[in-house]
This record gives sequence, structure tokens and C-alpha cells, in this order.
Amino acid sequence: MTIRRCAYRVLSAALIGLLAACDAGASAPAATNATEPPAAPAQIVPTPLPASTAPAPTEAPAIARVNGEPIALSSYQNQVAQFEAALIAQGVDPNSADGQAQLAAVREQVLSGMIDQLLLEQEARRKGIGVSDADLEAAMQEIISASGGPDAFAAQLAALGQTEAEFRQGQRAAMLATIIRDQVIAEVSSVAPQTHARHILVDNAELANSLLAQLQAGADFTALAQQYSQDTLTRDGGGDLGWFPRGALISKEVEDAAFALQPGQYSGVVQSAFGFHIVQVIEADAARALTPEQLLNLQQVYFERWMNGLRSSANIER
Repeated sequence: MTIRRCAYRVLSAALIGLLAACDAGASAPAATNATEPPAAPAQIVPTPLPASTAPAPTEAPAIARVNGEPIALSSYQNQVAQFEAALIAQGVDPNSADGQAQLAAVREQVLSGMIDQLLLEQEARRKGIGVSDADLEAAMQEIISASGGPDAFAAQLAALGQTEAEFRQGQRAAMLATIIRDQVIAEVSSVAPQTHARHILVDNAELANSLLAQLQAGADFTALAQQYSQDTLTRDGGGDLGWFPRGALISKEVEDAAFALQPGQYSGVVQSAFGFHIVQVIEADAARALTPEQLLNLQQVYFERWMNGLRSSANIER
């Protein structure tokens, strides 16, 4: 168990893949040793298509509407079929309980991703943001080359049941989403107030109060953490959480307690979803540079909050 937050937090599984694929396509390849064999051609994966924003004929059913714009049921079904086929190809048994659960999760992720994509498209139109044909073509050529050339690219698309036009449409949406994301996260500073703290986590209040009394009487924090703490990631290090800014810990209660303390002070017993904590701040810095991992985490948190604002202010009909 750990209260450290994973660095990769984003919209939904479908949009995670959309954004990650776009970033990967834009990155320079890593240098390799000349004696190593050449890498195998990259494999393309199903590219989530943007929700249809064109007015749908009255007879065409919609799976959802976002601010009055429809997401076509047929587009949703096509995406679900592609992702389900990919799961089955990976060995998932669609008739098993686990397989059914995974397929249900895919359906929800696809719809959530399509809703998020349409929200981003609407925001892009509002801001006058677009992806030029030249930029799209350059990205496509890079993808085709990475997948082994035009023939290999076409074969992989055929295996996925996706046309090149659909892939291009999805790639344009991915690039658009990345442009908007980059604009949003540019507001996140690379310097932030941080605290260096440690904690002991136990599963009952009685033990937590006993440990707190021992600490206040002069017991060694590191020794108690190593003996009693149930946070397996920090226990061996005496409960040390390292330096962190706000938004870095999963437990908001522990984070709030840490930022309310002065160096050397102990918190009272702090209850969270994980159990009962005792927190001590070791040192604090009002303007400490973020590590690359911390900055990425805060950018993800900031972008998710921004997306939540879009979602909460939108009229979404499922």
C-alpha cells in the first residue's frame, strides 16, 4: 500500500491512448548502438475516432449528445468493435466473467473518450484552434514510416478493421487534443511550495494514538515506522515521503496535515481511506523546483481538473 500518487493521471483510458499516441509520434527516436539489430516495425493500434460533429439525419440514432451535438451510435459501435477485437486477440475470453467485465469497461471508456473528444473539439472551435493539413500529413508520414512503410501500414489497418480515412480523422483529433492540452498545462509553474514529510500508517485509531504518545515522549519516528507502518513503499525508509507539492499524494488528508505543520511538528491522528496516520514535517520550502516527475503529475492533475470543468459546465446526455 502507498499514498504516493501515480504520475500518469488523465482523462479516460480511451483518451489516454489518444494523447500518448500523439506524443509518441512527435518524439525523436532514442539513439541505439550501431551493433544492435534494427528494431521491428512499430505496430499501430486502434486510433479513437473523434465524435461526429456534423448534424446527424433524424433517422440516425445517437449514443450521446454533448451540448446538443450528437455522437453517432454507429461510430461508437465501430470503435467498441475494434477495441473488443484487440482484447480478444490478446487472449481475453469474452465469455468469462473477467472477459465480460473487461468488455464492459471498454464500452464505458470508449464512450467517455468520445464525449471528452467532442468537448475538446468544441473548445478548439471556440478558441479558433485547428490542425493544418500539412501538419496532419507530416504526422501521418511519420506513423507510416514507423509502422514499416505504406504496405505494412495498410495491412495493420486492415487487421484492425479501420480505414486510412478513419485513422487520419482520429490522428487529427489526437493532435488537436494535444495542442489544447499543451496550452492548458503551460499555466503550471515548474516551482511550487513543497514539504518534506514522513508518516506512519496503521489500521486502527487505538494503535495510532499509542504511537503518537510514544513519539511525543521522545520515541524514534524511524524505528516506529519500520516496526508498525503498513505503507509498504515508505516503511523501510522510516515512513519518509520525500519532498512533495500539493496534489502529489493520493491522501488529501495526509497532504493537508503536512502543509499545516511547521518543521519538526507532529500532526494528531489523521484518518484517511487508507487508515490512521501520524505525520511529521521534516523541512519545508516555499519555492522549490519540481522534479520532472512531479511537474508531469501536477500537469496531469491540472489538466484533469480543467477537463472536469468542461464536463461539469456541458450538457451531456447519454
